[in-house]
Amino acid sequence: MKSEFFDVVIVGAGLSGIGAACHLKDKCPERTFVILEGRENIGGTWDLFRYPGVRSDSDMYTLSYSFKPWDSEELIPSGETILSYILEASKENKIENHIRTNHKILKAEWEDKGSLWKVTVENHTTFYCKFLYLCSGYYRYDKGHEPNFKGSEVFRGPLIHAQKWPRDLEVQGKNIAVIGSGATAVTLVPELSKNAKKVTMIQRSPTYIASWPGEDWLANILRKFFPARLISFIMKTKYNIFQQFIYYFAQKTPDKAKSFLLSRVKKEVGPKIDAEKHFVPNYDPWDQRLCLAKDGDFFKVLKDGKASIVTDHIDSFYENGIKLKSGEKVQADLIILATGLELLPFGGMELFVNSEKIDFSKSYTYKGTGISNVPNFLSVFGYINASWTLRADLISKYLCRLLNHLKSKNFKKCTPKLGEIGSVSRPFIDGFAPGFFKRSIHLFPKQGFKKPWINPQNYKIDKEMFLTDSLDDGVMDFD
Repeated sequence: MKSEFFDVVIVGAGLSGIGAACHLKDKCPERTFVILEGRENIGGTWDLFRYPGVRSDSDMYTLSYSFKPWDSEELIPSGETILSYILEASKENKIENHIRTNHKILKAEWEDKGSLWKVTVENHTTFYCKFLYLCSGYYRYDKGHEPNFKGSEVFRGPLIHAQKWPRDLEVQGKNIAVIGSGATAVTLVPELSKNAKKVTMIQRSPTYIASWPGEDWLANILRKFFPARLISFIMKTKYNIFQQFIYYFAQKTPDKAKSFLLSRVKKEVGPKIDAEKHFVPNYDPWDQRLCLAKDGDFFKVLKDGKASIVTDHIDSFYENGIKLKSGEKVQADLIILATGLELLPFGGMELFVNSEKIDFSKSYTYKGTGISNVPNFLSVFGYINASWTLRADLISKYLCRLLNHLKSKNFKKCTPKLGEIGSVSRPFIDGFAPGFFKRSIHLFPKQGFKKPWINPQNYKIDKEMFLTDSLDDGVMDFD
């Protein structure tokens, strides 16, 4: 069995993994590293999802890397544009030669005896490393969430999950039903409406949706006078503050936030569509993620009659479409499942420490990135209320701080030691309740109520924890 040694093994060559490698090259140039990617291509989410219209659901200024300014008029770019940005960052920082694709990790085993991780890959290659850094996302790449619908076997047309979009799928002139109400459905409906005969979005319950411009007028003006790095800094700060403000405004005054969003939707869709029925969920704003309609495209196709929205429960499929609980039938030549993701903790790999398997659900998260009593290990989990990269960048910078501290003090390992934390705990992500989280969040480590055993989902607190708080905090044990 072939084996190799590196100082750091990065798991995942998506947005976070490529960013991590760039930070390592900049801040820890003497460290050797490799990126292990389970799929054939790099790019993560932005290579995996290929459905029409796939795009970011947050602005690109905060989604971009801190070291690579976003210099385009597009505020909410396409998935293809984001993938190109990731590939460009990889090429500019000479990361390609560090990447091994088709290297799916099965398990990682830490042994105190050698202070090393042994990483076993599906292709029977073994890697040894001093530090293991997971950038593998939080959901299954091989399949999305696929509810069982009665009668699905009798439907005559294609039944496709958006996560597995065929490259040769023909939609021209067809009646299409899209099942779901999240970001994927909101993106798909206007794009499919360009060529389909009719698109019907079927939702069991509504989602909060807001129109958002595809460009930022201020950035376009500043671009005429100032360099890209300064503009990127200004806009990243602007949107970071704005995202946090919107989130906490919604959390503190949900009735006002709900009223504001509804009033905007009513203006967008016009009087012929029942906005209260189709766009007022049974939860408060930001209890689930707010969906963005770029330049109001989703509302425009509804208003123009190119698409329709149905709020009802599905009774069953039949040969030519979908029968609803109300008795209404939706005719369809093609049915698209935009029914969400399947959460997967830590890329689905097994972790062992001194031959003992780690039960993630019984562990605690350290700063929302480490795991209690697991040495030389960090994992990236971004924001649910802001752009993923904001937090991924902070954690990668924290990784570099740890590595440099270990080297300067001649330590071999650092372990977040769990002491007396009390019997009360919270879920890994607290106060966020979309269906795909409810189904699987119990599989993730828990969090407490005080630093450092928290995952605050708050940029200001995270910035302190990762960049300025003492590394030797009385919990992280250096040896």
